[in-house]
Amino acid sequence: MSTLLHFSRTSPQEKRPVVVLLHGLFGDLNNLATIRRHLESEYDVLSVDLPDHGQSPHRDVFTLDGAVECLKATLDHANVAEATLLGHSLGGKIAMRFALNYPDMVNQLFVADIAPVPYSPRHQRVIAGLENVSLSTLSSRKQADEQLSEHINEPGVRQFLLKSLYQTEEGNWAWRFNLTGLKKSYGQISDWEDTDTTYNGKVLFIKGANSDYLQSSHREAISKYFPHAKAHIIDGAGHWLHAEKPQAFNAIVEKNLNKCN
Repeated sequence: MSTLLHFSRTSPQEKRPVVVLLHGLFGDLNNLATIRRHLESEYDVLSVDLPDHGQSPHRDVFTLDGAVECLKATLDHANVAEATLLGHSLGGKIAMRFALNYPDMVNQLFVADIAPVPYSPRHQRVIAGLENVSLSTLSSRKQADEQLSEHINEPGVRQFLLKSLYQTEEGNWAWRFNLTGLKKSYGQISDWEDTDTTYNGKVLFIKGANSDYLQSSHREAISKYFPHAKAHIIDGAGHWLHAEKPQAFNAIVEKNLNKCN
């Protein structure tokens, strides 16, 4: 199976600094479209579908290090020797791991609302809702929404998930993400394997003030791996800070970007 990830790229022919965008669990490269559009006039922006997501290959087991190796192969294929990485949630974990494994390839790092620590399970309702959707008998997206709502109360969360629902050429309904594989690998997705490596480059952690994903108790772990890390809190934002407060998110990224890749 190919290790190359599906990606879109704005301007590979121009000698611009490269920014790589990595989305979160159950998403795809369009999740970070707002920051992509904001940066693409000055940067070569490469948006990636993570393994088991979007149009990237499905794998038997999802691991952070496996995703890092897929990203490495993809950047090599795209002739990207050095880039800024920006990752949200699971994408942030992969970005951090990539920077620790391949520091010479990372100009700087932006991590949106996630820490380099293990997390307790928090997607049980989402997985139950997704499994509750009867793809074989589904007649409409509205029906899928109704079935999701039996486990997921938040309309915004349901609409986010429904973006990955599509019909095949044969007219069958399917999820673009690998639900079975991601459920099987959820323990590894939530985990964080300790390592002695550090990334000494520029790192900015961006936290949504209303989110509990990044906490003061995570400072020790952040400092251990990223000794030069700084943090910024976006007021009025939760875990989906880039979607909830796009102007604030875009502004803080743009302000801190190092254009000297």
